[in-house]
Amino acid sequence: MLHLNEEAARCLLCYNAPCGTKAARAIRALRFENQWTANELFDRMTDAEAAAAETACVHYDKPIRISELRKQVVQQSEARPAAQDSLPSLELNFCDITCENPFFLASSAVCTNYGMVARAFDAGWAGVFYKTISKQDIREVSPRFDAVRKEGTPFVGFRNMEQLSENPYQMDFDILKRLKQHYPTKIVIASIMGQSEEEWVELARMAEDAGCDAVELNFSCPQMRHAGLGSDIGQNPELILFYTSFVKNAVSIPVIPKMTPNVASMITPALSCFYAGAHGISAINTIKSFTPSDEANVSGKKTISGYSGKAVKPIALRMIYEMTAHPLLRKAGVENHMDISGIGGIETWRDALDFIRMGCRNVQVCTAVMQYGYRIIDDLISGLQHYMQQRGITELKKLVGEELPNIVLPTDLDRETMVFPKFDHDKCIGCGRCYVSCMDGGHQAISFGEDRKPKLIGKNCVGCHLCRLVCPTGAIGVAKRMKKA
Repeated sequence: MLHLNEEAARCLLCYNAPCGTKAARAIRALRFENQWTANELFDRMTDAEAAAAETACVHYDKPIRISELRKQVVQQSEARPAAQDSLPSLELNFCDITCENPFFLASSAVCTNYGMVARAFDAGWAGVFYKTISKQDIREVSPRFDAVRKEGTPFVGFRNMEQLSENPYQMDFDILKRLKQHYPTKIVIASIMGQSEEEWVELARMAEDAGCDAVELNFSCPQMRHAGLGSDIGQNPELILFYTSFVKNAVSIPVIPKMTPNVASMITPALSCFYAGAHGISAINTIKSFTPSDEANVSGKKTISGYSGKAVKPIALRMIYEMTAHPLLRKAGVENHMDISGIGGIETWRDALDFIRMGCRNVQVCTAVMQYGYRIIDDLISGLQHYMQQRGITELKKLVGEELPNIVLPTDLDRETMVFPKFDHDKCIGCGRCYVSCMDGGHQAISFGEDRKPKLIGKNCVGCHLCRLVCPTGAIGVAKRMKKA
């Protein structure tokens, strides 16, 4: 039996895929955890179509096993997906702005000109935090990107050396004006960075004059050439309060500071935003890091830069939780609409859901778009809609902050019970990964004999579940929770 996720992950996600639109779209849905759309498309595909698609696959190694994927997906499906017109709306209010869905492009390389943003809007993205506009002379390096890989995964983490928009600032504001004129139902937000209070105010007013729905204040870029900019501001609560207050008093559109994760705690800078009257917060930007790849050096030199991608998601969620769980900031989110726009490692609808359930009313995507393109919006929207439909939820706002009551301090966790791992020998292929990890990194609670079937040594097991995490076939589950002996 195929491991569906692994086989779908082998797909190259070709542009104008030779395997055909139906097969390519179904496999892409699997890759981005949207099993509903995958089932619908595979269900409409004939055996002959699946075989022809597999023959046409141009994979450099061996063709994706499309016929087997189709058969297995259809067999495992519990029910046909709901009709598109019966799915719930994803409309959500963010900073008093009604958005058709919560999915926005993050201020970055994915939105640097009119054509790019227009393509994203046409694809279904609800809005854009446009690439940060400044009055500086921005000169970028080459190469400027690098990736951290693991076991064949292209982007576990992503290094980014880009700074701000290289366009003249007047050109960027003209682009934003045209975007708002041509896409009046989409949300256009200008991200700006000034070098003085006068510049911050000037750029914010130009954003308002261009018809932007809001303005984002970039207090977070970790790789600026000059000191006193970007994350240097985001690490200084007084400067955050100062610049946010100046901009807030100068414009009538919502003001949204973008916060740096390069701090010990997000609470103090977030409180500065609150006391300055900010309408919302974007968090997080990239994390200061160092990747030693020789292929990404610039004329033989290396430097510290920003780190993003799936690897930073747990850090982003922790920092967002600090804000949404804080008594004053949580109250602010209800009474004064200081909403949170979540950023950091969002690739699938499940990732987005984690941020929404943590209290975000909006999410931004960058690295996943750079790797896979704007087309991921299809599965972000469809996956989230089908999830809501499955749970009987008709309004996305009901999911906002849903996870917060379940998060407690380590001292408040249940330490009187445990859950043993449960082995499914039908799924087990006898690789012994669980045995190796338990012997060398756990509590020596698994035996592994000549029959190549793992067996639990109950008296040694502490219920850590390392074995379950390393199992490549999903053959280890969980037993019923019980009192410790």
